[in-house]
Amino acid sequence: MITPDSADSLSNQARALLAGTQDPIANAANLSAFIFQNIPLLNWAGFYRLVDGRLLLGPFQGKFACVEIALDKGVCGKAARERKTQVVGDVLSFPGHIACDAASRSEIVVPLITQEGRLLGVLDIDSPVADRFQPTDVELMEEFAAIFLASISDKTESF
Repeated sequence: MITPDSADSLSNQARALLAGTQDPIANAANLSAFIFQNIPLLNWAGFYRLVDGRLLLGPFQGKFACVEIALDKGVCGKAARERKTQVVGDVLSFPGHIACDAASRSEIVVPLITQEGRLLGVLDIDSPVADRFQPTDVELMEEFAAIFLASISDKTESF
């Protein structure tokens, strides 16, 4: 679905979209809308912010979502805890999956880690299609996370 050429184009568009401000909430809101509108077969795209040792809902697109996720729960918690991108082809087989939307079948979660090594939260992408995400999708979501982090580089104290 996502080719290297289309990934490059989408990355460039995302950079341009976030170039106007360094505000983390505004950029997270615009980036989640951009991802939701430009990546096919998604039912949720958004951010969870690390606040007081838990993941708290941030800007997103899609159906309503879980407000708070403990770091020892779900795919988002695992990505944050391990500080490693998680790709789940079938969330029904993921132990402890949190089903905010029962239609979700696959998921990518990318931890948001500053250059200083501080965890700010996660970028969470869900699809109603099992095994939806290919390696090019994962690379693109990691690129989007990096673009987001670069866009807020002077505002990383709060997200």
